[in-house]
Amino acid sequence: MVFLVVLSLVVALASLVVSALLLRQLRRSRDTMGAEALPEDVQGLRQEVAALRAEARGSLRHVAVVRYDAFGDMGGHLSWSLALLDDSGDGVVLTSIHGRSDARGYAKNISAWSCDQPLSPEEEEAIGHARP
Repeated sequence: MVFLVVLSLVVALASLVVSALLLRQLRRSRDTMGAEALPEDVQGLRQEVAALRAEARGSLRHVAVVRYDAFGDMGGHLSWSLALLDDSGDGVVLTSIHGRSDARGYAKNISAWSCDQPLSPEEEEAIGHARP
């Protein structure tokens, strides 16, 4: 009877050792396989993110609209100035001034958040709202 108990303990201990060794080997193979595959995936993703960020810097993604009454006798805020700018502040300000008998449109180039031409207060406000 003691022999059977000792034999059971030896078998259990041997099973435990073999299981531990197999688990260790499985972890090593998984870590090795993951370490080889992961840097390529991560590097590819980093390159893709960098390319997307570079592309986004040049897009006109800073947008603001200011609506106002250009003339005292007109209501409804029909006149407007629209700023369309990229991350470095380059883009355009579009303005439409509505009067009783006509409407006029203007476009002014913006470079580094400023303009060579004089800006109206509403155009400056639109650029200010568009600036992050």
